[in-house]
Amino acid sequence: MSLLQALVRGGWLRSVDVGLAESMQRARSETPDLVLAAAALTSRAVANGHSQLPMALVSELLLEIANDRDPPPLPPLDEWLLVLQASPWTATPPPVGAASAANAVAVAGIAAEAAPTTAEGFVLVLEGEALSLRRYWQYEQRLAAAIAARLAAPRRDHEGPALAARVAQLFAQGQGADREDHAQAEAARAALASNFLLLTGGPGTGKTTTVARALVLFAEQFAQAQAGALPRIQLAAPTGKAAARLAESVRENLAQLQAAGAIGEQLLHALPSEAKTLHRLLGWQRGSIEFRHNAAQPLPADLVVVDEASMIDLPLMCKLLEAVAPDTTLILIGDRDQLPSVETGDVLAALCDAAQASVGAASAAKLSAASSVGAASAANAPASPQLEILFAAEAAPTTAVRGLAGHRVHLRQSHRQAGDVDVAALAALVRDGNDEAAIRGLNQQHFRGVAWHQGNDRALAEAVLAQALPPYRALQSAPDVQAALTAARQFRVLAAVREGGAGSQTLNALIAGALDPARRGDGFFPGRLILISENSYRHQLFNGDIGIVRADEFGELRVWFEADGGPRAWLPAALPAHESAFALTVHKSQGS
Repeated sequence: MSLLQALVRGGWLRSVDVGLAESMQRARSETPDLVLAAAALTSRAVANGHSQLPMALVSELLLEIANDRDPPPLPPLDEWLLVLQASPWTATPPPVGAASAANAVAVAGIAAEAAPTTAEGFVLVLEGEALSLRRYWQYEQRLAAAIAARLAAPRRDHEGPALAARVAQLFAQGQGADREDHAQAEAARAALASNFLLLTGGPGTGKTTTVARALVLFAEQFAQAQAGALPRIQLAAPTGKAAARLAESVRENLAQLQAAGAIGEQLLHALPSEAKTLHRLLGWQRGSIEFRHNAAQPLPADLVVVDEASMIDLPLMCKLLEAVAPDTTLILIGDRDQLPSVETGDVLAALCDAAQASVGAASAAKLSAASSVGAASAANAPASPQLEILFAAEAAPTTAVRGLAGHRVHLRQSHRQAGDVDVAALAALVRDGNDEAAIRGLNQQHFRGVAWHQGNDRALAEAVLAQALPPYRALQSAPDVQAALTAARQFRVLAAVREGGAGSQTLNALIAGALDPARRGDGFFPGRLILISENSYRHQLFNGDIGIVRADEFGELRVWFEADGGPRAWLPAALPAHESAFALTVHKSQGS
């Protein structure tokens, strides 16, 4: 039995993986089985979020797919690599550093228009021992080239006493201290000095607070340089919920600055108050994987701010970088320890690793963290699928590549939790995989502000109800719709999974049953929280939007959502796909 047949019979491959191998065999009947199997496995790796498959780690991929059964025997690595190298389906690009800048760009576009299963084209790219599908290898090269070009751009000089005083004024606002937060101020100045900034940090470290003040500085400096003209600024995020959250945070921060007298009303109204999804920003086109905005038709913007960058997969990040004009400033905001993208790649973590890595004079810069099964991150991430994106040394001068560290500002101080709450300490143990210390601390109640309940699913449900019903009943009795929507942002039950006794579906049903003993047939009752689960541009409701059921002035039940002019009501029957939002999975709560 061939390896491909064994993989198919064992259920290791999807039908699309098998289809790729079969189409290659139809085009070239002499194609060796090991090439067909490698192509199918590389396609399967993409489904697991890996844009590259090191052939030495195929067994780890199979273990990742299913760890409850033995994989089929695999050939010796040297034999497999020799067969792949000899195949016309496989391209082997020159080693990093062996091409000029022009050649590097040309290599990235090898056979870009060739059909992947014709005799004129190739399907696979073999770099060393790592195999990629052509499309994803090209995405890596294009992304690397776009970042390298930004790093090579000259920095702008905006320093001076007036700017320093303005920075100190803006960052003294809302910090609860009489001095600026130096890391946040550094980020704002970095956004003025270059056209690329990675702003990272954990929850509550003030990323969007920093961005709001950076917008003010950017607009003021732009106006000084452009005879009073204000910049075109775009705010965006991967999902509707994340975009709404970014816009809301920016609005609140700007309003606080205006109330404190730090900015005038004219500037307040000139700065953006809304954010778009990335697909909407780039110009999604029905039936196409390409966007309206690209390198040939870049976004009409002077500053683009993108939040929740950890959710952005490799293809989308590539297209975003290419759509932002070289002279437009791009700020990527995110937390590398948050959930990665659902699709292929973990690009934000890759950029963070590259910023931490030292680069020798003749070596290439490595962005490690977006996919290559089994490789460990160069920084502090646990062993997980990684991707190595390589800059050719000539395509990205060493000084520019090394400068990536100067394009990242990492915020560490949490402003969200009080000093007597130890959630951040517990989160650090979980993030670093130190489970023994985390469990020991929970058992001994070492973490202030954290309660540790143990027991079966029924005990968990009882504990959740005891905590959730008081705030949700208070929400039901809020004096008006706006007060109810505001209260809805203050409390939420989070679950690790969707199904099962401890899942969000079960918890939602239990909470709804307690809040609505009458159990109306249509499922709508006063105080029910609603989560929109699909985008509807016709309704202007988007995945992740949260509303509340309340009666209108005529006593008719409506579902109310936040809107620019205040709460807006919808008929329950008119809503796009939705579900209850008393309990959310962690994925849903983060806008994934």
